[in-house]
Amino acid sequence: MKALLCTRLGGPDDLELRDLPDPVAGPGEAMVAVRAAALNFFDTLIIAGRYQRKPELPFSPSAEFAGTVESVGPGVTALRPGDRVAGYIGQGAAREKIALAAERLIRIPDGLDFDRAAGVTVVYGTAHYALKNRARLQPGETLAVLGASGGVGLAAIELGKIMGARVIACASSDDKLAFARARGADDLVNYSRDDLKTALRRLTDGKGPDVIYDPVGGPYSEQALRAVAWLGRVLVIGFAAGEIPKMPLNLVLLRNCDLLGVNWGEWAQRDRAGCRAGIEELLAWAAQGRLSSHVHAVYPLAEARQALKDIAARKVMGKAILRP
Repeated sequence: MKALLCTRLGGPDDLELRDLPDPVAGPGEAMVAVRAAALNFFDTLIIAGRYQRKPELPFSPSAEFAGTVESVGPGVTALRPGDRVAGYIGQGAAREKIALAAERLIRIPDGLDFDRAAGVTVVYGTAHYALKNRARLQPGETLAVLGASGGVGLAAIELGKIMGARVIACASSDDKLAFARARGADDLVNYSRDDLKTALRRLTDGKGPDVIYDPVGGPYSEQALRAVAWLGRVLVIGFAAGEIPKMPLNLVLLRNCDLLGVNWGEWAQRDRAGCRAGIEELLAWAAQGRLSSHVHAVYPLAEARQALKDIAARKVMGKAILRP
């Protein structure tokens, strides 16, 4: 089988496409033919050694995938060859076949294709956990989403609307905002042109958003914190801008607000039953058309380097999918 490998830390051009032996399903495992593997912004950090998780070399990027079960190992009764499944593994899915614990696989509902199914787990799982478990977003509250056109931003917009919130999409260009509007955003802020704090206060009659969803970081985090409502919640998702901000804690005191970290990957390991239930619900919503699971572009495995460059350049609206 072919696999995309990170054999040395660096950029997308340092990745190698190699032939490896097909994996074999061991006890409790299933071997899956990967039909689609999704890439995320953190893949650009992992291959550079700049992410909190540092896998042993060599490894394949891509944390989530969808495919067809080809074989199962001893002791596996819940799955059988031919089943369509999705899975999350942290890293390692950018390859043609993969063997992993069968309990980590979830059946894909009828009507949901492999490309869209592959992109549900991380971005929608993160947004679902952040908005439901961490922020406890309530119907009628206002949610501001930074980086609104990216995968995690799009997921937050769509889930915010399902949960009954008014959603303000914040992004760096008008075309990205138009994309967010088409996915359900109620109001828009172009933070490359407008001061984020001022715009958010203006759109909320001076009150500020109840919840801020921030996967961007950099200079926008403090501006968003300065805009948040009394008793508001600021969700720290990631740092796509490249800079980890140092937040003045007096603002947290003055606004009587909460800064909430969202480490979905760690939570997924600590509460596997809760994570599985959430992903099953999200896959069902995607199959019903309630979630778009929008695919920006599909790349052959051999063009994965370009896909990662496009993500790093913030050109991707929705998900970038590899199709082995």
